[in-house]
Amino acid sequence: MAAITPLPEPLPGVALWWCALDTPVPSVRALEALLSDAERTRAARFGTEALRERYVVGRASLRSVLGAALGLPADAVPIVRGERGRPRLGERAGSGAAALDFNLSHTSGAAMIGVASGVRIGVDIERRDRAVNAAGLARKFLSAAERAHFDALDTDAARQRVLQLWTCKEAMSKATGDALSAPFAALTVDIANGPRLRDGPTPYVPARWELRSAHAPAAFFATVALWRP
Repeated sequence: MAAITPLPEPLPGVALWWCALDTPVPSVRALEALLSDAERTRAARFGTEALRERYVVGRASLRSVLGAALGLPADAVPIVRGERGRPRLGERAGSGAAALDFNLSHTSGAAMIGVASGVRIGVDIERRDRAVNAAGLARKFLSAAERAHFDALDTDAARQRVLQLWTCKEAMSKATGDALSAPFAALTVDIANGPRLRDGPTPYVPARWELRSAHAPAAFFATVALWRP
């Protein structure tokens, strides 16, 4: 099995795990047996062997975490496509799974899994050293309030500000299932006093959201978004 490390809980009832995705090839082949037919088909579509293996390890890790929570073998966890294609637990997971929600984010050779009860959860991670066009992303994805002091930041600080805000907004969009169709530029996130959602259109109403920075390895930004529809 891949290395799965529990992270500190950001809130009661919310559990996080950190996963190393770069696993020896023989282990990857064993983990592939835990996946569903649909997951194995998707794995086969990746353009490189490295990406395929990381997908397999990530899904097997997710299944192991969910299986432990449900009291099921990892290969018996019924993960199905829900509204807008967002993964959820199927009916065969049992009555106790109705309130259980989960999400997974991965980048490079790492992934974070979040599981919560009674709320919708989204998680997102990004490497702090990721090279991005900060000015271009700010124009496209940040709100006017977020851009107000952007020009005063030096190049590296601006890049890191964009990445941190991105993890917050991406985590929220994964909780709703909106993904990249979410109104990113209409969401204002306060990092200095949070992170917390300050403003946004329905369903991104601040009173229904909680954002938390996860205690991930120092090389990463990691955000957890909890939504109460």
